[in-house]
Amino acid sequence: MWQQTPCFCLILSTIITGSLVVSLDMKVAPVVTVPRGEDAVLSCSFTHPKQQDYSGKIIVRWLARESHALPFFSCSIKNDSMEEPSGCSGSGLRYSLKGDPRRGELSLLIRQVHEADNGTYFCYVELDGWRNYLRKETHLYMTANPQILNLSVVEMRSGSGAATQRLRCEAEGHPLPTISWLSASRSLSEDQVQTSQVGPFRLVSSVPYQEEDVFTCRVESRLGGAERRYPPGNSLLIGLTACGLTVLLLLLLVTGFIFYRRNRARAESSPVYENTAAAPPDTSPVYGNADVVENHRLQRSDCPAEGDVELRPVYSVLSLNTQHTSLKNSRQHQEKTGVVYSPVNLQQ
Repeated sequence: MWQQTPCFCLILSTIITGSLVVSLDMKVAPVVTVPRGEDAVLSCSFTHPKQQDYSGKIIVRWLARESHALPFFSCSIKNDSMEEPSGCSGSGLRYSLKGDPRRGELSLLIRQVHEADNGTYFCYVELDGWRNYLRKETHLYMTANPQILNLSVVEMRSGSGAATQRLRCEAEGHPLPTISWLSASRSLSEDQVQTSQVGPFRLVSSVPYQEEDVFTCRVESRLGGAERRYPPGNSLLIGLTACGLTVLLLLLLVTGFIFYRRNRARAESSPVYENTAAAPPDTSPVYGNADVVENHRLQRSDCPAEGDVELRPVYSVLSLNTQHTSLKNSRQHQEKTGVVYSPVNLQQ
């Protein structure tokens, strides 16, 4: 009987300890993706059955890269305390808790994520007096759009000591982008392109270069792409020239329109003469009498014996009345000597 007692106690202790461990639960986000330069929140929370009755400390730790590494962030607070957590949060801290451990919130806030923050993290919580702890891992994945850092010509030394020029393109991004070369001057073979990775987020590629060559370095990833030309084109100068020509053309059009409107306004405002006395010398007279319109005509008279031509004006009287109008008396027609009048009646 006594021999069975130690075995029974061991089984009972295992059941009790196991029940305590199982009662604790922790949840984390498997992967957190955030662009470079923005804030990241690594989600983590825990629960245990005696959260309301527990009066001991809640110890929070965050570890990076390895599960047994030294914590880069830690803080603690008593579960029954009403005070603010000391060292757990703050606006000036780069690492702080996003939440209250007394409510089971252990999420870590990382401000302005950069390349060195990318990797694996471990959320750790320990309850004082229970000798229980939980630890789970999460991954921070920082993304960076591809961009070209530098594009320049460098001199490379070969094995024989001769110097050759190569066009070097340095680019970065996460995920790591690919580099391709475009040329309108000549084609490149695969062995002429040398590409190597110089960091977790950086690539360097180079091609042989001559003074007359024109190359374009292009970098691409699933987040986008970027490219740069060498030698740099005068795109800015061309753009400014085009803008200047456009502005000049608009000014010419506006000036021409203004002159056109002014000339038209002058033509419309010129006076209409109603009598021959006020009319200019070369304009035809406009008479005010609506019934009688005298058209000045020149009629060639009989040629004299000497062969000289004498031009004599002939006046025609036009009547617009519906009924025949009596002709004026001969005295009125012969007010001017040497003038022949010819009456013409227009009947409607």
